[in-house]
Amino acid sequence: MSLLFKGRSHGAETVRVGGLQRIFMFFTDHLRQAVNSLGELWRAPFASLMTIGVLGFSITLPSTLYVIVKNTEQISEQWQQASEISLFLEQGVSEADAQQLLKRLRLWPEIAEVAYISADDSLKEFKLLSGFGDALNYLPSNPLPAVVLVVPTSKHASPRAAQILLDKLRKQREVDVGKLDIEWLEKLYALIGVAKDLVTLLAVLLFFAVVLIIGNTIRLNILNKKDEIVVMKLVGATDSFIQRPFLYTGFWYGLLGGLMAWVTVLFVLLWVDFSMDAFMAEYQVSFNLTSMDMSTLFFMLLVSIGLGLAGSLLSVQRHVKDIEPR
Repeated sequence: MSLLFKGRSHGAETVRVGGLQRIFMFFTDHLRQAVNSLGELWRAPFASLMTIGVLGFSITLPSTLYVIVKNTEQISEQWQQASEISLFLEQGVSEADAQQLLKRLRLWPEIAEVAYISADDSLKEFKLLSGFGDALNYLPSNPLPAVVLVVPTSKHASPRAAQILLDKLRKQREVDVGKLDIEWLEKLYALIGVAKDLVTLLAVLLFFAVVLIIGNTIRLNILNKKDEIVVMKLVGATDSFIQRPFLYTGFWYGLLGGLMAWVTVLFVLLWVDFSMDAFMAEYQVSFNLTSMDMSTLFFMLLVSIGLGLAGSLLSVQRHVKDIEPR
């Protein structure tokens, strides 16, 4: 009797094989059942495409939203000036003291960039933007202070971290007033947080639906082969041997569904990128939509295969054991 049926052998002659032969038989049997399960899908193309399509489109939505949120984070990094801190220096601070302040600030690990605007440059900019250039010439002295613009690092750009950095900067002796638009920054990060939570919720719900769909499809396949399973158990086949082709069917569903989702996501991103270019052109802003990289593709395929295996495993463990010859 075959080693595949050793769990159901009753008094049959034992066949002794070597360890190397066992390994060869193990991989050969798995390869044969994997190819046979793929052949089963090929022999029912319409039903297989329906199941693969449902799985693929279910994975497409959270994958597309994930890429869009990832690009939103990229936009927020470009909008890092939202967390830019403006430091207005004391009127009596000299240029040498201001330069010493800049040197100290550039050594802080919380700060990515530091820019200095002198009082004269501030006055020139104010004249240009305000339209009161001639009137300002009659001022006895420059009323505008020097300004230091501080851009925190991405790690310290969150509202709480930026507020802590602002409080620390205000304690510098050269600083008179420090300003940070914390309200706008909080709204920006809250919006990104809501988007991430929405993607996670949709992904969990859709992945659960995919597991149920795959499980129901495998259950129908098991019921259609009920008589064949009964005969196999009568000749001594183990439950694991009978379950294996159905597990490989779930594997193929997951792999092909993941590939379909990948192609669909690329098409959707191409369409969104075209619309985004037209939208950004109205504001004269350049933005390139980042597509899926190889690591994201590998992770998506891994998740898709895992969902297919999970659905088939839940189904075969319950229904194959229930089928017993009488």
